[in-house]
Amino acid sequence: MADWLPTVLATIAGILSTSSFVPQVLKAWRERDTAAISKTMYLVTVTAFVLWSAYGFMIGAWPLIVFNLLSLVLSGTILFLKIRNDRSETRAPAAASTARREPEVARPG
Repeated sequence: MADWLPTVLATIAGILSTSSFVPQVLKAWRERDTAAISKTMYLVTVTAFVLWSAYGFMIGAWPLIVFNLLSLVLSGTILFLKIRNDRSETRAPAAASTARREPEVARPG
């Protein structure tokens, strides 16, 4: 087998797997809607990309390093947006309930 073939295969796989995160990042960023995104899934995914990147550094495999770091940035962005949006949703109802209400007009009874 040619020495370059594993690198080409890894590069194609990296481009495809990394680019799969782009539509989710764009949708979450534009719509600010992350309700359907699992925070646990992205915590696990971010952890996995950190570990794959470390492994790539250990064995000196640049496709593993580059594409896992790119995927880490994209999945980390999704996780950040998810956490930020979850926090803002929990604050919004609390802020609405503590808003000052005007006193009601007394009715003759």
